[in-house]
Amino acid sequence: MRVLLIEDYEPLQKSITNGLRDSGFAVDAAGDGREGLWFATSNEYDAIILDLMLPGLDGLSVLQKIRAKGRETCVLILTAKTEVPDRVKGLDLGADDYLVKPFAFEELLARLRALVRRRYQQDVSEWQIGSLRINTASQQVWRDECEITLTAREYALLEYLAMRQGEVVSRTDIWEHIYDFHSDATSNVVDVYIGYLRRKIDAPGSDSLIRTVRGRGYVFGN
Repeated sequence: MRVLLIEDYEPLQKSITNGLRDSGFAVDAAGDGREGLWFATSNEYDAIILDLMLPGLDGLSVLQKIRAKGRETCVLILTAKTEVPDRVKGLDLGADDYLVKPFAFEELLARLRALVRRRYQQDVSEWQIGSLRINTASQQVWRDECEITLTAREYALLEYLAMRQGEVVSRTDIWEHIYDFHSDATSNVVDVYIGYLRRKIDAPGSDSLIRTVRGRGYVFGN
């Protein structure tokens, strides 16, 4: 999943970015409000993490402008402001969740996962597709009772396809949600990773869980 982080404190920005990437997220990071607004309105994101005290344009103004543009991306406000009126104002302006600094990174991850499930109208953290089982909380995958080892990128691709189970997902959609702005991946990387996944998740002798729809993309499911 692809996340935008708008945070001006560089050590925290780097820490969150590295942690999210290690957890399989594609991350774009902005250090001020105007740059963050440009990213938010120029790309598709599964979630935005937004600090409130930003140079250039404050976080609440960024949030207002994102919503004014018709963007429905889930927004998690991350701030040192602890007063109830501050939280209420952010939520009233269109934020989906609020996390106060300092925070536990594990809680940030859990809140992000919950926002992404909401975005794709998924109300559970574990899915069963045929003999395949996916747990989004632990990021573990099993076929029958055998655990499948996936790289962070392979898991991110599988989770995105599973979130959109039954839909035709184009290569462009996959690219925009799995790779960040500065990715140097080649144009055929989506097809390559689809091949990796098929070899790992498909049961021997059975039809692939990932079907190719010629000229359109892929469909995940039975």
